[in-house]
Amino acid sequence: MSLHSKHTPANLIPCLRYRDVPSALEWLCRAFDFQRQRVFEDPQAGIIHAQLTFGNSMLMLGPVTDTAFSRQLRQPDEIGGASTQGIYVVVNSADALYIQAKAAGAEIVVELKDEDYGGRGFSCRDLEGHLWSFGTYDPWAEPAESASTTEELR
Repeated sequence: MSLHSKHTPANLIPCLRYRDVPSALEWLCRAFDFQRQRVFEDPQAGIIHAQLTFGNSMLMLGPVTDTAFSRQLRQPDEIGGASTQGIYVVVNSADALYIQAKAAGAEIVVELKDEDYGGRGFSCRDLEGHLWSFGTYDPWAEPAESASTTEELR
């Protein structure tokens, strides 16, 4: 374990920016089943920071603003719709979440499929173009040993 790692439920927390934070909060909860954990509002600026949870994971989000941090980032529509990162979320049923996300208007960019490395999943973009992947592959689980896996380890 890293000497710098604090003992918390999750140490890696993705942070995303949205132009319309209230709509993003509502949509992420409806489409992906996130739960509101905490929302900080400013009387003039509106929502300045929000925290959503999914199981033992967290997502922090805030508005697109002119700050030292925000100047380091670009929204997908500012760079031709591309993403420089993606978020993978481990789920119980990729099929059920696929139906829910699609019904909420998520743009499916990789259709639901079984993966060669195990699990089943899909990838989509949210209402502002951020890339998400959802799947049943659990990287924390012990891998099922197969002949090809054994050969690769030798």
